[in-house]
Amino acid sequence: MCSAMSKTATKTQSRRNGTPTSSDPGGVSGGKTLSAYITERFDEFSRSQKDVARYIVDHLEEAAFQTAEELARRASTSSSTVVRFSQALGFDGYPELQQAAIEEYRHAVGSGTGGSAGSSGSLFDFDHTEFESSLAADHANIESTARGLSREQLDACVGELATAQRVVIVAMDQMAFFASYLRHLLALLDIRAEAVTQPRQESITKLGNTDESTLVVCFSAGRAHPLAVRAMKLARHRRARTIAISDATLSEIGEHADHTLYWSSDSPSYTRSTAALLALVQALSYGVYARDKGAFKDRIRAFKLK
Repeated sequence: MCSAMSKTATKTQSRRNGTPTSSDPGGVSGGKTLSAYITERFDEFSRSQKDVARYIVDHLEEAAFQTAEELARRASTSSSTVVRFSQALGFDGYPELQQAAIEEYRHAVGSGTGGSAGSSGSLFDFDHTEFESSLAADHANIESTARGLSREQLDACVGELATAQRVVIVAMDQMAFFASYLRHLLALLDIRAEAVTQPRQESITKLGNTDESTLVVCFSAGRAHPLAVRAMKLARHRRARTIAISDATLSEIGEHADHTLYWSSDSPSYTRSTAALLALVQALSYGVYARDKGAFKDRIRAFKLK
C-alpha cells in the first residue's frame, strides 16, 4: 500500500506541530500511507486510542466506509475517542482521516494488494444479500490469512507445539472456544495441554507453574485481555516459549511473543469473522500430526475421527 496521505492531513499536521510536508502534494512526512503513519506513531496514543489505531490498520476497508460511530463500536470504544484519535494524528476531525483511509484503500485495490469480499479474485462474484456477503468475507479472510503467513512462521509454531512438554493455552471471552478447541485437538495427539479461559485462582495457579519446559499460546481479538498480556509477560520472565495468535498486527501480546500469527477478521456482520482463526487452529494441529503420521495413525483410528 503506497497511497499518499490526503492534502487535508498534510496541511493540518504541518499547522499543528510543524511536521514538514513532503514534495508529494498528497503526502505528509515523506508521503506515508495512513496505516504506516499510524503504526509509526502508535506508542504515542492513549490506550483507547490504540484500540482505534489497531482497528484501522487491520481493517482499512471498514474504516474507509464506516461512520465514526460504527468504527467506535467495532473498536470497542466511543465515537469521541475516534474523533480525538483523528485529531491526535493531525486531522481536523474524523472525515479527514476517513478520506485518507479511502485514498489508501483505493490505491491498494487498484494495485491488487488489497480488497476483500467482492473484489477481484474473490471466490464469490455475488454480494447481494447479508448471507452472501458474510460467506464472501469469510473466504477473503481465510485467503488473506494464508497469504500473510510464511512457511517459516508456521513450521516454527508447529515445532513448538510438537516438542513442548506442556502447553498452556490462554484465551478470554469470545476467544475461549478456540483455546478449548486447540486443547482438544492436541489431546487427540497425546500432547499435554491446558486451557486458561477464566480469570480465576485456578487459572492463576496454572500460569504460575510456567517454566522453561512450557509453551504458552495466547489468543486475542482486538485489545488483548489483561490476563493474556500478564501470561505472556510471565512466560517471558520464566523463559517459557510463547506463541501469540491475534487479529491485530499491533497486538499487545505480540510484543512479548517468540512467534506471532496474524488472522484476518474483517466482517460485514456485527461480530468479527473467526473463519480464518478456526482454519488456522486446525492447520496447526494438522501440522503436528503430519510430522509423524505413522505414530499417530493408530490413535486417530481408535477415535474414529475419519
